[in-house]
Amino acid sequence: MQPFTLNYARPAVQLDVTTPYAYDSGLQLNVLPDGRIAATDHVTLRALGTTTSTAGSKTHFDD
Repeated sequence: MQPFTLNYARPAVQLDVTTPYAYDSGLQLNVLPDGRIAATDHVTLRALGTTTSTAGSKTHFDD
């Protein structure tokens, strides 16, 4: 017997995009190459809509 949820579960789609920021484990935030916090950069937010962190849960966003 197969659990109900396995009828609908799908693997996450991997997109071929590069982000202009990287996760800093010390700050626990996404940072730009120049060291600024990505969530405070208006140009990045306008272009991407959000700075989703790839560390931990994919449902949490930087504040």
